[in-house]
Amino acid sequence: MASKALTLRKKKNRKKFKIHGFLSRMATTAGRKIIRERRRKGRRKLTVS
Repeated sequence: MASKALTLRKKKNRKKFKIHGFLSRMATTAGRKIIRERRRKGRRKLTVS
C-alpha cells in the first residue's frame, strides 16, 4: 500500500498570537481597521487571542 505520510507539526500558540493576536492587530493601522470591521460586522471573536 503506497500512501503518502502526513507530516504533523507542533502547534505554536506563541507565534500564532504574535501574528494574529489582538495586540499585534492594534499595533498597526491596517490591524485596527480589521478589528473595527469585525466589530461592525458583530463578530463574537475579534481575534484568536
